[in-house]
Parts: sequence; C-alpha cells; structure tokens
Amino acid sequence: MAKIKRKGQAGQARNYITRTQAVKKLQLSLPDFRKLCIWKGIYPREPRNRKKVSKSATASTTFYYTKDIQYLLHEPLLQKFRDQKALEKKISRALGRGDVSDAARLERNAARPDKTGKPRYTLNHVIRERYPTFIDALRDLDDCLSMLFLFANLPSTTAVPAKMIARCERLCLEFEHYLIVSHSLRKSFLSIKGIYYQANIQGEDILWLVPYKFNQRIVGDVDFRIMGTFVEFYMTLLGFVNYRLYTSVGLKYPPKFDQLKDDQGAELGAFALEGVNIAANDETKTITNGEEHGPDPKVQAEVDKLVQKLRDEADEKDAGEGPAEEESEEQPSDGIDKFEPVAPGGDVLPQPSHSSSDPSQLFSKFTIFLSRETPRQPLEFILRAFGCKRIGWDSVLGEGAFTTDESDPSITHQIVDRPVVQAAASGEGDGEDNQTAQKLGPNARYPGRVYVQPQWVWDSVNDEELKGPEVYAPGAQLPPHLSPFVKPTQGQYDPTVPLEEQQTEGEAIDAQLEDANEAHGGDESDVENDMDVASDNDEEEDDGDFGGFSGEDNEEEGEKEEGSEDGNDEETATLQRQRELEAEIAGKSVHGAGQSKVDAKTKAKLEAKRALERRKKQEAEDLERAKGMLSKKKRKLFEQMQYTNSKKSAEDMKLRQKRRRLEKEKERAKA
Repeated sequence: MAKIKRKGQAGQARNYITRTQAVKKLQLSLPDFRKLCIWKGIYPREPRNRKKVSKSATASTTFYYTKDIQYLLHEPLLQKFRDQKALEKKISRALGRGDVSDAARLERNAARPDKTGKPRYTLNHVIRERYPTFIDALRDLDDCLSMLFLFANLPSTTAVPAKMIARCERLCLEFEHYLIVSHSLRKSFLSIKGIYYQANIQGEDILWLVPYKFNQRIVGDVDFRIMGTFVEFYMTLLGFVNYRLYTSVGLKYPPKFDQLKDDQGAELGAFALEGVNIAANDETKTITNGEEHGPDPKVQAEVDKLVQKLRDEADEKDAGEGPAEEESEEQPSDGIDKFEPVAPGGDVLPQPSHSSSDPSQLFSKFTIFLSRETPRQPLEFILRAFGCKRIGWDSVLGEGAFTTDESDPSITHQIVDRPVVQAAASGEGDGEDNQTAQKLGPNARYPGRVYVQPQWVWDSVNDEELKGPEVYAPGAQLPPHLSPFVKPTQGQYDPTVPLEEQQTEGEAIDAQLEDANEAHGGDESDVENDMDVASDNDEEEDDGDFGGFSGEDNEEEGEKEEGSEDGNDEETATLQRQRELEAEIAGKSVHGAGQSKVDAKTKAKLEAKRALERRKKQEAEDLERAKGMLSKKKRKLFEQMQYTNSKKSAEDMKLRQKRRRLEKEKERAKA
C-alpha cells in the first residue's frame, strides 16, 4: 500500500515556513530573530503560490526557506541570546521577590553594551562565513562605509549611544589614514546629499557617501534599532578590513590614538602611524610615531657607489659592441597603443597617455592654508590623500594644523569661501581679536599667494591635473561641478562639449534664424512672411516674359492656378494689411513696410529649414511603411523604443536650449 501524503508535509508547504513558526522553532524574541537574520544574510522569500504554502496566509504573511531556519539552529549566537534571556528572567524574578541585592549582583553580571561598551557576543565567525575571501569583503564595503560615516556624524541619543558613535568615527578615520598612505583615493563629488568618494583598493572600486558636518536632527519615524543592527555588523567588518589593509602596507594596527588631541578636534591628527618599509616618492621611509626618517647616510653612500660602478660597466660593454649589432636590434618606439572602436558608432574607450606627473602627488609641492569658513575635514582628507603634507588652518578649527598663522610666508595657496566685500577697509580698530574679526581688511591679500575657492581642489582631483587658479578666484563665477562617475554616452547632452558640436541640424538653423530675427528686431514669423512677399514679388516681375509665350497664354495659365492660390493670396493680403497698419502706428513708411525684402542669408536658412522638414516628413513616411512589414509584437517593441529615444532626445534638446539662452544672457551682460 502506498504511503498516504498529508497536507503540509510535501511540496511548497514543506519548503517554506512563516516568520511566526520560525520564531517559535528558534525560541527567540522577534528583535533577536531580526538581528540573527540580518547578520547571517537570511531574508524573506516570496513563494509562487501562497495558497499552496499555507491556507491561512494573508498578504502580510512573511515566509522564509525552511532550510535557512534549520541552518540557524546550529548558530553559536543562538545560545548567547538564550543565556541573556534567562539572565533577564532571573533579574525580574529577584525584583519581584524584593531581593534588591541579588538583582544588583545579577545586573553586574549582565553585559550592557550601551553602558559598558562591551558586547555580549562577537561577530568574528559571521564575518568569516559571509566573506570567505578578502575581495568579497571589499565588494561589500560601499554600504558599510556609508552607514558608518552616517552614524559618525549623528548626535548621541538613547537609540544611538555615544560609544557607538565614537567607535564608528574611529574606524572611519583609520580607513581614511590608509587611503592617505596608499594614495588609493581617486575621485570625489559634492552633491546635495553629501560628498561622494571613490577609492580603488586592490583593483576594486569602492564608492561611499559622507554627509556634511551639519547638526543632524533625529526624527521618530526612523527605526534606529534595525540600523543599529547593521552598524554593529559593519563595525566588525570594517575592523577586519582595516587590519588587513594596514598590514598589507606595512603599518601596525590599530594605530596609536591620542584621546586628548581628539577631544580638541584633531581627528586625523589624533592618530600616530607606526610601520616600516613604506615607499613614498620613490624613497623608502619609515613612519614611527607620526615622524618620517630617511635612510642611513653611510648605507646610502655605499649603494650609490655600487650603482655607479654597474653603470660604468654597462657603458663599456655597449661601447665594445659593433654598429651592426646595434642596427639589428629593434628600436623601441615611444608611441603608445590606442584603442580604436571596432565598428562605427561604438563606445569611445579611454585612451592611454604618457603621465607627466603622478596624480597621487598633485598637491605635494604646496603649503595650503584653510580659512575658517571652509569645510576643514573633507579638504584636509583630500589634500593629504593627494600628497599635500603641509596644511594649515585657524586654531578655532581644531588641533593638528601645520601652522595656525595665516601670515606664514611659506603658504603658497589659501582656500577661501567668503564673498567679496566691496566696502573699504577701516584703518582704525579697537584691537579686539575674536572669531568673527578678520585679520586683514576686506579684499586684502598677502602678496605671492594664490587664493582659490574650495571647488578648485575637487575639480583638480577629478581631472588629475591642477586647474587654472584664475577660474576659481574668490568672487568668480565657478564652472559647473559635474559628477565624475557619470560616463557620457554617444548622442547624450554633454555640458563639457561646445554647443555647436552636439546640436542637431534643425536646432542650428533655428538658432541662426533667431539671431537674425533679433538683429532685425522682429520674430521668426515676420521673416518668413517677408520671404513670402519677396518670393511673390519676384514671381510677379517674371510674369511679363515667359520665354516667348504671349500674354494670352499667361492669362490662361493664371486662370488655371487661380483656384489653388486663392487661400495663399488672401492670407498674404491679410498679413500685408496688418503690417501696413503697424507701420502707420509706428510712423514708418507704408510702402517700405509692404515691400520689405529678406536678405540672401536669411532666405537660404529658411529654405534649408523647409528642406529639412520635408526630409523629416519623407523619412517618417518611409519608417511607417517599414513598420507595416513587422509583426504586431515587434512593431509594439519598436514603437516603445522610439518613444524612449524621443523622450531622451526631448530632454537633451531642453538642456541645449537652456544652455543657449544662458550663453546669450551672458553675452548681453558683457556687452
């Protein structure tokens, strides 16, 4: 006899389990179950047919794979949660009996991370399980860094304890120190949400977001318990990553941390890196307690002698060889390979080029001073990541500056972000020195120093070359700050390309006609009407001689075409009368208004516009005939593609029109 199949023991009903059943099976509370699922990477699943899984399932029922829940039964964290739950029961039972001393003793044994900072458990084994290789951890670092930088800037509340914020901030600063030492930072972008950074670590591009240093307001509609669970996992992950990164460049982890400097706002300056064999600028240096030491002079002298001896031997060997051998050898070419597209219209690949300077040492020769109004933290990080070692700022911005004296003669560049003051500087003063008083008068500048706005740093970093400081001078209108992460596609609007190179033929003709109309003081309809009148006058002048035909023949021909041209003649006559009335009101000559002529250039542009419209109409008709050969399914797909392309083209055309209008306004302002 065959085995009887019962409901709920085979098929989809056996493969899925509801959240309530999973919580009962694991003997956990719902918050602990959520934590465990987040840390282990287990998320809800949607079955194909809810009725086959469970007859009582509703739209809000959450399902999980049964195998995933069985996998959680062997998790070591499960026993930690159960022990904590048992301890809390003992404490509540002691308080119920009135035994305060016993409850206090049990409370001391209970680990309170929000008070002591010591977690009840460790997530080290979870990190090893979810990221078997280091590359896997780097690929999942984007969300980790964005979340930790966010919590590092939050104020401390009951939901976000101060110790968690301090831990996040310290891990983020340690990661920034690695980027500075390894020169792994590549690009950065200022956006409304915050500052985007992109780094390349061991071939992996990592992009994260850092909020601005504003006072954050904690709202009640955000569940910080769930976010705190992610942060707890990400803190462990970034600790592992920082350790691996520091050891890969020869640094000791964790670096020495000075709490006193951190309390004074030093941030990056509160850490002292320790390590050996760190290459920088083609020289081997050792960083110990934050100081750099060069090689031993005696050892370096012996090495120089040995290198010179090897060079002399190589020169003698080359001189002894014959010229025939030199000719037989292939001469290396100084040219570099270029990537050419396989087919026309393909993607444009970035071409390799000879780098005259190292982008990681972009600001290495400068001594930069940051004014009080500039954002010190992101500027310090970017400048140090790109080679600048001498950065100064005012003492009110915190400790760790190269110099706090704004009049230091070694300063080569100063970053300012205050508006240009037009008022004259007053020579008298009361001698007060507060935070709002300027040490120099309005618009006063130290001689021999370059003054730029903060955007100069970001644009120089993204383009991997120093931008002209005159474009970013204080008070100057800055160029557009474009995202370096968006790659321009062919046919799409590109703000960096001149407008003439990317506008269509129709847009170019319309722009030229608009310029001609502005020059004549009219609009486009007036020019077209003038062209119609001029063409009618030319036809009337040619009517007197048709190459030998008599006037009677011309009369008969005119009677034949009279019916088709009646509408055009009436419209032309109406426009003519309107033009004459406007000329009388303006006090101009009526004859001149009626006989206005269009110059040859404008006439040619109008003819080109009409020819373009006829060509477009013909192409549309050909396309409609071609679509009739397609099947219904393919025709709908093709029409959907056409709609998407036309929508993008319309958006690009609006952007080009807006840019053309702004350029004209700038030209008028200059004139």
